[in-house]
Amino acid sequence: MLILGVVLAVVPGCGIFKEKNSGAYYQDDGPPKGGPDPSTVANPVPRAEPLSKIGNSSYEVFGVRYYPMSSIESGYSEVGEASWYGRKFHGRPTSSGEKYDMFAMTAAHKTLPLPTYLSVKNLTNQKEVIVRVNDRGPFLGGRILDLSYMAAQKLGVVESGTAKVKITAVGTVSPATQQQTKESSTRSQVLLQAASFQLKENAVRLRLKLIQDGMNEIRIQTVKIDERLYYRVRAGPYQDQDVVREKVKKIKSITGTAPKILMVN
Repeated sequence: MLILGVVLAVVPGCGIFKEKNSGAYYQDDGPPKGGPDPSTVANPVPRAEPLSKIGNSSYEVFGVRYYPMSSIESGYSEVGEASWYGRKFHGRPTSSGEKYDMFAMTAAHKTLPLPTYLSVKNLTNQKEVIVRVNDRGPFLGGRILDLSYMAAQKLGVVESGTAKVKITAVGTVSPATQQQTKESSTRSQVLLQAASFQLKENAVRLRLKLIQDGMNEIRIQTVKIDERLYYRVRAGPYQDQDVVREKVKKIKSITGTAPKILMVN
């Protein structure tokens, strides 16, 4: 499946379906019967690439909304658990639209730009590889990265199923690439609904609070449902993904609840 628009209810690619419960792999997934010798598979060479036309918009999985980064600096790093996925997903589309190749040096991450090049170090055995992130996931178990079978093999993760790793971004996305990504991934506009009230006074109070906190593009929309009036406090519209991410955090910090995201075109 491909990512379309700014918001999704279902995540594309394979990340959502492939969490391991324990051991090295799922009962219906696992390593291939054959394949190239890992020692003959080279690390990908990081290079400047345009960001994917799909896979870089916000999306929702299991009730959690994710906002992919539009750019990332070389040296960005995270430490956490990595898992891997194998033959069950071989040949299927990834979130970027590319086909998953379990023998390629690739990986899935929830929010890094697609593609991103990462150095991945297994903190248990100190083995290190470079991968190209072209997919979304993993979404269960608090893991930060899903490795291709080949990357997991070279890192010594296949048998254990997971390993604690440090990931570090390699290379920098150029400003021109950042602009291209924003133009291709933010054509749709969104409104952020902070709250809906039956008492107009509450809507006015929240609107003033949001304005006082620097959000000037706030309006109250009145709707009638089953003979009752509702006063909806909305912000926007916005196009830029970074702005949307910032405004969502701002509204949540004030109301305690993430706003509802509404597409307007």
